[in-house]
Amino acid sequence: MKNTIITICLLLVSALAKAQALQSYIQEAMANNPDIQAYELRYDIAREKVNEINTLPNTKISAGYFASEPETRTGAQRARFSIAQMLPWFGTITARENYASSMAETDFVAIAIAKRKLALSVAQSYYNLYAYTAKQNVFEKNIRLLQTYEQLALTSVEVGKTSAVDVLRLQIRQNEMIQQKEVLQEAYLAEQTQFNKLLNRKESINVEVVSKMTIPVEDPYFSNEGLTLNPELLRYDKLYESVKQSELLNQKERTPNLGFGLDYVPVAARPAMNFNDNGKDIIMPMVSLSIPIFNNKYRAVSKQNKLRQQEISSQKNERLNTLETAFAKAKSRRNQARIKFNTQERNLKQAKNAEEILVKNYETGTIDFNDVLDIQELQLKFQINQIQSIQIYFEQSAIINYLINHE
Repeated sequence: MKNTIITICLLLVSALAKAQALQSYIQEAMANNPDIQAYELRYDIAREKVNEINTLPNTKISAGYFASEPETRTGAQRARFSIAQMLPWFGTITARENYASSMAETDFVAIAIAKRKLALSVAQSYYNLYAYTAKQNVFEKNIRLLQTYEQLALTSVEVGKTSAVDVLRLQIRQNEMIQQKEVLQEAYLAEQTQFNKLLNRKESINVEVVSKMTIPVEDPYFSNEGLTLNPELLRYDKLYESVKQSELLNQKERTPNLGFGLDYVPVAARPAMNFNDNGKDIIMPMVSLSIPIFNNKYRAVSKQNKLRQQEISSQKNERLNTLETAFAKAKSRRNQARIKFNTQERNLKQAKNAEEILVKNYETGTIDFNDVLDIQELQLKFQINQIQSIQIYFEQSAIINYLINHE
């Protein structure tokens, strides 16, 4: 189970370093996240309830002193001491243990669900950090490129081939890019805080993110048949079983309870008399039977359990429909991301070809810096769109793994 949780958001892609780094972060989150710790403590509490239930009712001990001693043929009764123990019907305690164990199993599945959701959150935050970093790198490269064009423009101004306005336009464009890069840095820091808090560590700790990710040539195949083994659905199976055990317990609790006890009465000997059993103490074993004659309560509980099972079945079917819809949407969005990535890849190659043409034109003295800015803006747009496509692809792949992955 633990290995399944750790690997649910890892993709078998060419970026092996990415998978290794993400796996390490997920492991750390599993070990340190306070929400997971709370779920595990809840499970431990549920397991302890099994031991709590495996007990008998309290033993009843009583004592009384006769203020006015009743006289009997063998002497006066001075006091009465009693001890009694009620016992549930055969199999009742076992039924209680089975019910408590079934409830604990429900909490155990809740841990698996929480771990899957945590792993998904860590992966999605990781991909956000990658996107922010990659976009900053793109802006940095484009800023350096514009600085190169600025030098070309300054040279052209000196020889009278262009206007100083073109230099100012290039500088303005650089300022805009510097602003966008700084905004991305702020967004990165906020995302880094969120990521570190998922791992329950200081917000300022640096997160190592791979420098390059790419969409694999082929997508791993997943069938929606694996949805039936998703812990979110298994939880309903455990709840159904707990209701079943609750009904078995209800049937046991409507049976009689047996009681065993003993009364002891010390008797004072009658003075100046000599006969058999004079002053003989009284010992009286007792057996009692508690019968639930008015059992409407148990019939009502049985009806509630039956309705509860029907409710759980309906909830499971509704949740399955929701997961199937989420699976279909994730596959569709992942495919859309691949299509957009490939389109941006072609556009980027064509934009670079146009850029090369402009550079060659500069050698002949016919460069148009308006065209330079247009082409540079297109390249930046395609590069940013590519990064977003990569981010969406891996985020949707992580969702698919969350829904399908199992052992």
